[in-house]
Amino acid sequence: MNECFIIGKIVTNIEFKFIYNSKKTSIATINIELKNKSIIKAKAYDENADYCYRNLNKNKMIFIYGKLENKDILLKRVIQI
Repeated sequence: MNECFIIGKIVTNIEFKFIYNSKKTSIATINIELKNKSIIKAKAYDENADYCYRNLNKNKMIFIYGKLENKDILLKRVIQI
């Protein structure tokens, strides 16, 4: 399995978009800085994207449960710390 657990700080504003002609209707993209100063990109779809856009802000610490997909992390669950 490609499960991952990550704690980091959101370093950019959350980018929210709608997708047309697809099974998924919305996407939120989040850039997260880890403790070792590396930046990773995480994506959330549909209900998770809506939650991220409404409740998360730049410079907040978050805990992510997700899975690796190509070079990005697909969010399954996000908790603000």
